[in-house]
Amino acid sequence: MKSFMARPHGPNAVERKWYVIDAEGHTPGRLATEVARLLRGKTKPQYTPHIDTGDFVVLVNADKVVVSGKKAEQKVYRRYTGYPGGLKETSYEEMMSRKPTEIMRKAVAGMMPKTRLARRQLKKLKIYAGPEHRHEAQQPEPYEVR
Repeated sequence: MKSFMARPHGPNAVERKWYVIDAEGHTPGRLATEVARLLRGKTKPQYTPHIDTGDFVVLVNADKVVVSGKKAEQKVYRRYTGYPGGLKETSYEEMMSRKPTEIMRKAVAGMMPKTRLARRQLKKLKIYAGPEHRHEAQQPEPYEVR
């Protein structure tokens, strides 16, 4: 018996679904693990590591994620500009007020492998700060996070 191998195109092509996830009340890390599993396709029986078998994920209410303890005051996001002395730091509170969607994007990207395939899979993630999104035409199914 031969092993099943998913194909990106053709008769055995992967069928992609759209899921909508409400982030309200969830912690960023625990939510990001579920989103990363859906994006990579690990919830499907035909998962193949080198083929994009994942689904599309629409994440709403990204501005309503909660963190425990003193993380809101102490957590820092760092990035490097590429120039000497170019380390930029942004606090969680500042990031939440300026770009609340970027918190979840960085959390999900941290859960994905650092490969070309993962960068392509991350493009299937659509994040919105509020409850409205513009993907009603795709008829996304609500996904309940454990």
